[in-house]
Amino acid sequence: QLVESGGESVQPGGSLRLSCKRSGGTPSTRCMAWFRQVPGKEREGVAAIDSNDSPSYRPSAKGRFTISRDNAKNTLYLQMDNLKPEDTAMYYCAAGRFVPSALRERGYNYWGQGTQVTVS
Repeated sequence: QLVESGGESVQPGGSLRLSCKRSGGTPSTRCMAWFRQVPGKEREGVAAIDSNDSPSYRPSAKGRFTISRDNAKNTLYLQMDNLKPEDTAMYYCAAGRFVPSALRERGYNYWGQGTQVTVS
């Protein structure tokens, strides 16, 4: 089970840190990621991190977002700086063992319920 937290309303230019706590019952996975979705649009990959802690970012997130994880705490993070109105979305945490492409949904078997981020 994955449980996200940290979403809230902020002004443009502000920062947020999202957290995703993985329960002990979730099998170990190689790749974890953050996705986001706005109503009426497809869910899109924002950032991912593999078992070597190598990150991947969508172009609009590079330089503003940082993905990291603390394995001792079973927690994934997404530090978001210089937030823009277009970052407004429901953010989801995902985990998968065999993920062909880090920022695509295929291969991610475990998903959280989401946490809302609003920038306005």
